[in-house]
Amino acid sequence: MSEFHSVRRLPQYVFEQVNRLKASARAAGADIIDLGMGNPDLPTPQHIVQKLAETAARPDVHGYSASRGINGLRKAQAAYYDRRFGVKLDPNTQIVATIGSKEGFANMAQAITAPGDVVLVPNPSYPIHAFGFLMAGGVIRSVPVEPGPEFFRAMERAVMHSIPKPLAVVLCYPSNPTAHVADLDFYRDVVSFARRHELFILSDLAYSEIYFEGDPPPSVLQVPGAMDVAVEFTSMSKTFSMAGWRMGFAVGNERLIAALGRVKSYLDYGAYTPIQVAATAALNGPQDCIAEMRATYKHRRDVMVESFSRAGWQIPAPKASMFAWVPIPEEFKALGSLEFSKLLIEKADVAVAPGVGFGEHGDDYVRIALVENEQRIRQAARNIRRFLESADKTLHNVVPISSARR
Repeated sequence: MSEFHSVRRLPQYVFEQVNRLKASARAAGADIIDLGMGNPDLPTPQHIVQKLAETAARPDVHGYSASRGINGLRKAQAAYYDRRFGVKLDPNTQIVATIGSKEGFANMAQAITAPGDVVLVPNPSYPIHAFGFLMAGGVIRSVPVEPGPEFFRAMERAVMHSIPKPLAVVLCYPSNPTAHVADLDFYRDVVSFARRHELFILSDLAYSEIYFEGDPPPSVLQVPGAMDVAVEFTSMSKTFSMAGWRMGFAVGNERLIAALGRVKSYLDYGAYTPIQVAATAALNGPQDCIAEMRATYKHRRDVMVESFSRAGWQIPAPKASMFAWVPIPEEFKALGSLEFSKLLIEKADVAVAPGVGFGEHGDDYVRIALVENEQRIRQAARNIRRFLESADKTLHNVVPISSARR
């Protein structure tokens, strides 16, 4: 029996292969240090949890909620954009609350994509950026993830040679997985290009509050004229360690927001009301928890860079996000990122995310998440050091050493 049409368009989920091997190793008694999935281990701030519990105890909040988000939550998101970016938003026409930014992105793709529409997506990039459009019948054309001249050359080529002309371009800065950052000058050029060629901009700003050096990451909506073409997706998952709560937002261009809201009205009744109330309290309440979260991730980053370097594996220090984007050691590069990730589980009890899961241009890298405490990160470095020091003797059990070094 053949695969269903939509399922045929999706490759096997690379990360599931790593997850199966990780689960099997744990079942056999291995202590796997999981630096793979970007799943925050820090607790949700207590005042947010208390607001959830307090609201859930009320008898009037257990029915269907508002698909676009309750009024207070949309107003709180507008206030956040005003104080953080200096961007004014109308809560009624320019904001939709989403069940996590991933859901919002996928449903935006459903809302705006006709079969065969071309969308420009960085490669490597977070999988939903490409597969949301593929599931909606679109066609993906890759552009570089690094903001710079080649990014714009690739966009120019796409506009010249794509039939039909591209519908939209996806941005994600700070980038998942590569941790690249963009400045306002870059956004100005993208907005100018998009307006000139009638492209929509879909910006993923999930890591806006996790930065370690320089100025805070900007919003594309800070650029004059961006509101004519752009929508931005944000999430409370990382900022407030609320990943399992599934609370995010889409903000920006009224036409795009209206399209997303219309699609969502057919698909869901919004997040559970107590979660929306607690999210409102998070946005309106004390923000010192964000600075504490940022300091924790920065310390973990510094520990990882230092300890892995001493173990023999150089880690480029990310300027932002909760990830490091790390080249595979030269002697293992021929294995590719998936097999190397499996090897780390088997030989070092460390799980990372294979770069190929974010696009074929990521296959020389793995993504390492800052989701374990400093002691566990140092333990991972010790495990990797033992593995690297013994690789010449043990690698032949997995692949001939000569093949790994070609």
